[in-house]
Amino acid sequence: MHTAASTRGAPAIKPIALACAIVLSLFTGAVRAQDGNPSTVVITGARFPSVETLRPIGATVITQDDIRRAGVNDVNSAIRKIGGVFGRQSLDSSPDFALDLRGFGTNSAQNMVIMVDGVRLNENELANTVLSTIPIDTVERIEITRGGSSVLYGEGATGGIIQITTRRNVAGGLHGSVFAEGGSFHEHDLRAQLSQTAGNVSADIAVARQGSNNYRRNSDFDQTTASLNLQTRFTGGRAGIHVESARQDSRLPGSLSLAQFDADPRQASTPNDFGSLNTDRANVFAEYRLGAVDLAADLSHRERNVRSNYLSFGSNNAYDGRQDQFSPRARWLSDVGGMLNELVGGVDFTRWKRKTTASFSSADASQSSKAVYLRDELRFDPAHDGRIALGARHENFDKNVVDVVGGVAPEDRSQSQNAWEAQASYRVHPLVQVYAKAGQSYRVANVDENGYRSSLDILKAQTSHDLELGTTLRHAPGDDSRTLTARVFRHRLDNEIFYDPTLNGGWGANTNLDPTERKGVEIDAEAALAAGWRASAHLQHVIAHFTDGPNAGRELALVPKNVVTARLAWVPGNGQSADVGVQWVDSQRYGGDFSNACGARIPSYTTLDARYSIKLGAWDVAATGLNLADRRYFSNAFSCKGGIYPSDGRQLKLSARYDF
Repeated sequence: MHTAASTRGAPAIKPIALACAIVLSLFTGAVRAQDGNPSTVVITGARFPSVETLRPIGATVITQDDIRRAGVNDVNSAIRKIGGVFGRQSLDSSPDFALDLRGFGTNSAQNMVIMVDGVRLNENELANTVLSTIPIDTVERIEITRGGSSVLYGEGATGGIIQITTRRNVAGGLHGSVFAEGGSFHEHDLRAQLSQTAGNVSADIAVARQGSNNYRRNSDFDQTTASLNLQTRFTGGRAGIHVESARQDSRLPGSLSLAQFDADPRQASTPNDFGSLNTDRANVFAEYRLGAVDLAADLSHRERNVRSNYLSFGSNNAYDGRQDQFSPRARWLSDVGGMLNELVGGVDFTRWKRKTTASFSSADASQSSKAVYLRDELRFDPAHDGRIALGARHENFDKNVVDVVGGVAPEDRSQSQNAWEAQASYRVHPLVQVYAKAGQSYRVANVDENGYRSSLDILKAQTSHDLELGTTLRHAPGDDSRTLTARVFRHRLDNEIFYDPTLNGGWGANTNLDPTERKGVEIDAEAALAAGWRASAHLQHVIAHFTDGPNAGRELALVPKNVVTARLAWVPGNGQSADVGVQWVDSQRYGGDFSNACGARIPSYTTLDARYSIKLGAWDVAATGLNLADRRYFSNAFSCKGGIYPSDGRQLKLSARYDF
């Protein structure tokens, strides 16, 4: 298990050379003036910013105002509590829950892609994407696009894509904020942020120190983060660099049996285990407009050092990884018979390496990938907001592993995969928009999955045939104060990559499954109920099961059929605000219940959170409560009535923010 990072000194971030420049054009039905600046931007499904009305089809958007009002302290919590994404309790005491789009269970992290400012954060290993290192005060918006997205984002995007955009447009002058919070379990959160703009140059720096003893014994968590954004604007574009560093230390409480959980969910089964995680990331970006063509590029480098000390098992493990990415791309906006056409193309280069030092392995593993993609979207019949898009991608992977200690034969293999998509959207009535998506997405086995498999050959690539139909209803033309979006979806997967605990005489192994399927319904609703009152809700109903082979009809584990998230916000405009959130999660099969033979299920549960804040001049003082009903529950368990990681009990917090 890769949990948290090294306590050693931080590795120096390697210099990153800027190899490509670009222009980012923002348009509202037509290309903007060369030196104009938009007031509202989103990162669209085409990997270029655009205006709000042209955001990705069927996307859920979380704004900075939503984050502030809900009082969440990290990106992962914002995605779960505001965006309605199901999350399972982390194993390492960190706030980085395992996020799950569309019911992929224990492999949820490998079936969605998370991007920050155009840079992919996913690792080529069995590890959740670490989001707690992203300073929450720098996040401008989060977009959640559910469903197959491999054309633009590559392997692992079957469940969907989550895009996090940090602040790039800094207001003139000097601005900043300081934040302090304390609460139950000795929770503390200290943050400071400062931004300055002088002419065409702007800078944004953020530092934070967060920690908690957490609900369970031996589950202390401590993290220090720092980030710096520098950018300059020039005629036709901009360029900049983002640098981020984080240090985590975690105690590892281990899992419990159901009997232990019932007796005392706060106990630890591994009272001496601990781990650490160091991450350093640098990203250079540039944007430039060349005539009618927008050019963009991101060049990034990331280092990740993990130390896991399982004294209860006599095992000390070290994982040192690095990843480099280069993603140049271009967009051509043109007029085709009076219709706006957007043609986007690009290439993605990724190089990943990891060194493992453990009693069971000394693997040197690497993977490189090269991809080319092209997507064309035509916007027709403006009166009905017609959109149609087609796209394709081809990607090659080269994998290499050498492990003398592990007794694994050296491997040097290649794989290639293709993805395609077709999308259409049309307003059939002033109040009714309908859309459809179809496509093929894919993922390839990561180094950990190939390292413990049931066959001599590397695992086959997983492919999914994706289909989605949806509609958005509004209560008045052009008014988004009351909307309802409903989607029905289906993913039919071949060679799904999964851990089968019944293989190897009960020791288990990663393998390619018989055909599987995810299908279901999603509903998003938002409504301004009255002056100062706003409600939102998200519902997901998903059925995940085998469709063929000896397991046909059996459910896949750790997938709740239903998840309902609802929030009610009160913002009367007098400096006060309140926000209440409820989430209900249906029962689900235990993680090891591959044969559906366990006579019990993980029970359903409901959590209630609330926050009240009041502004006193430049100060914002707030009280927050999590799991207010103090519900005893768990969302993560890896064997029948065992392998349980309890979720947190009630937590009360007080905070103060000063903005200047």
